[in-house]
Amino acid sequence: MEECCSTKPGKEHDHHHKGHDHDHSHDMGDQSTLKMFLPAIISLVLLLTGIALDYYIKPDWFTGWVRLIWYLTAYIPVGWPVLKEAYESIRNGDVFSEFFLMGIATVGAFSIGEYPEGVAVMLFYSVGEVFQAMAVTRAKTNIKSLLDQRPDEVTVLREGKPMTVKAEKVIIGEIIQLKSGEKLGLDGELLSETASFNTSALTGESKPDTKTKGESVLAGMINLNTVSQVKVTKAYQDSKLSKILEMVQNATAQKAPTELFIRKFAKIYTPIVVFLAIGITFLPYFFIDGYLFRDWLYRALVFLVISCPCALVISIPLGYFGGIGAGSRNGILFKGSNFLDILANVQNVVMDKTGTMTEGVFKVQEVNFMKEFNKDEILKLVNAVESKSSHPVATAIHEYVGEVDHSVPLENIEELAGYGLKTTVKGKELLVGNFKLMDKFDIRYNFKPENMVYTLIAVAYDQKFVGYLTIADSIKADAQLTVNTLKSLKVNTIMLSGDKTSVVKHVADTLGIEKAYGDLLPEDKVNKVKEIKSKNQTVAFVGDGVNDAPVVALSDVGIAMGGLGSDATIETADVVIQDDRPGKIPMAINIGKQTKKIVWQNIILAFAVKAVVLALGAGGLATMWEAVFADVGVALLAILNAVRIQRMKF
Repeated sequence: MEECCSTKPGKEHDHHHKGHDHDHSHDMGDQSTLKMFLPAIISLVLLLTGIALDYYIKPDWFTGWVRLIWYLTAYIPVGWPVLKEAYESIRNGDVFSEFFLMGIATVGAFSIGEYPEGVAVMLFYSVGEVFQAMAVTRAKTNIKSLLDQRPDEVTVLREGKPMTVKAEKVIIGEIIQLKSGEKLGLDGELLSETASFNTSALTGESKPDTKTKGESVLAGMINLNTVSQVKVTKAYQDSKLSKILEMVQNATAQKAPTELFIRKFAKIYTPIVVFLAIGITFLPYFFIDGYLFRDWLYRALVFLVISCPCALVISIPLGYFGGIGAGSRNGILFKGSNFLDILANVQNVVMDKTGTMTEGVFKVQEVNFMKEFNKDEILKLVNAVESKSSHPVATAIHEYVGEVDHSVPLENIEELAGYGLKTTVKGKELLVGNFKLMDKFDIRYNFKPENMVYTLIAVAYDQKFVGYLTIADSIKADAQLTVNTLKSLKVNTIMLSGDKTSVVKHVADTLGIEKAYGDLLPEDKVNKVKEIKSKNQTVAFVGDGVNDAPVVALSDVGIAMGGLGSDATIETADVVIQDDRPGKIPMAINIGKQTKKIVWQNIILAFAVKAVVLALGAGGLATMWEAVFADVGVALLAILNAVRIQRMKF
């Protein structure tokens, strides 16, 4: 039944949208719109002429067969496609489709001589269908507008000469030359010293992002200054943007409970309506004196037109389309409309600390090593072992120490989740991690780490405690506002982190987060989330989606920060925030709330109007014209309401 919303015109429009030549595409779009409305225009002209001949000019020849053929000619352009759809639906086993309802109603109107009304009902229904197709196409276009962020062609340097080639033909390792104002076609690594990029297509963030040599740059970014060179690191179809597009295009397959309910409801509701209409036609014969078959058939036909569930079947998915579209425009990707529903009612936001509420950019503050150890020698070893880790701490150590000495003979490197790294250098054990790692291997130290509000990296070599490095991370600019907004939405905030408790408490106190837990291993985080869920409360977990995969899977909705940073994030999370801004968390909740509000407004509107007009129709007080308003009018109002979400500012 949902097919009503994406009949052929919509698909045709979609096809046009994929053109990258915008002017040409625009012309084609106009032609497509005219083509969509053409049958309705022909019908309208013939209908109005027929009504004029019937009621005003009244020529002698406009009677009998001539009149019937005239109105049939007016009916065919709009009625034939619907009757064909009804036939197709019946062949596919769906007898009680809305096409079937409109078919019976209008053919019935012809059978009792109500030709103008039969044509008018089908005409208005068809116009409603076209508007629905346009609204859905627009919502889809909004979501798919990211498609235009990928240029088809790029300039590649081959044997020192710039050549224009198709983006999908570029091989990994080739060098792209990017002029000022040009859009990057593939993911790569910047070879130029610095370059400024507009990343708004990917992140919704308008502020230019300056990248330096060696940093990753992504398809869809626009070069803002001088000519830059980029070395391609991923094939066209593997770029982050391609993955995001795929995800957004699949998002509509994940249905919200309200959508699923309406689909099931329509399947039960429509046959009931058909049998009630049969009852309205024949049952009065047994109870009413002066029963006129024609009058009761007319009432039954009016009843059928009113009860068509189109407003519900179309406006609800459209509301969710709008929510997903509004999210993607703001750099928030929802993997399905069900996650909009969950976020609308979420009670707890559980967040990771590093990279979520803090920048995740660590800097070494000081190095405290015992005098008997050679500081430079130990740092060289620590730098070598940390180079095998992807943790932000490793980057901080690398920046502090400098180039990694690859001649260091590391053996049996082991990453212990929640503890740190263990390796062997020339037969001696080297441990680099938190103080829990020291305790795990019975390394004695005369120091109280819990008193420090910095992150500490402890080092042990050859079973002896060497000392520690202090590392600091700064709180994100909008972290405070995020926590305040979540509180105003009556959402509890909880911070879970593998970092030491004193650091976690310090950040939580600064931001006003009520509950914060540090020194947690991945399984401890899982237990904390289970504990919250055991109280029948919904949980959204915000993290980097890689180390926290078990918690993301366990939570009702997993939100990944910095989706541009990790492929694994895009795979595991239910919602991806494309820039690292925590402010997008309450924004995602607000989009969920607004979407739910609009969906329920549409449900109530459709049921209320239909109930009133159904009662009038059954009592013989409503004509086909009121029936048309109850069906097509309500559907159009619901569509306009659903489209509203795409215009909202969040």
